[in-house]
Amino acid sequence: MSIVLRIVLVIGALLALSIVVRKVRKSKIRIADSVYWVCAVALLLVLAIFPRIAYFFSDLLGFLSPSNFVFVVVIALMLLKLFNLACDVSRLTDRVEQLSQEIALSKKEFEDGIEGRG
Repeated sequence: MSIVLRIVLVIGALLALSIVVRKVRKSKIRIADSVYWVCAVALLLVLAIFPRIAYFFSDLLGFLSPSNFVFVVVIALMLLKLFNLACDVSRLTDRVEQLSQEIALSKKEFEDGIEGRG
């Protein structure tokens, strides 16, 4: 793994960590979500600081280059986060639909109650 890639990984990881910390301080990200990003940053820092880990796994899994392994790790992390976000969106969509139905029923009951008195 080239020294340039290692430096880019360290700088990118530290930049991402500073962004996450800033968002947590401003309460713009949930702590549970920030844990994911901190773990991802830690993994990238470990791969950048100890490149022999990337060499080991790239040899074990048959990658031609350790940098390819690092790219696959980054892609896998992003796909994992994307899947989790898709699950959250799906859950929230169901919840909004359920709440809309409850509001419509409450509104209908309220209107029926007013008509019954009049």
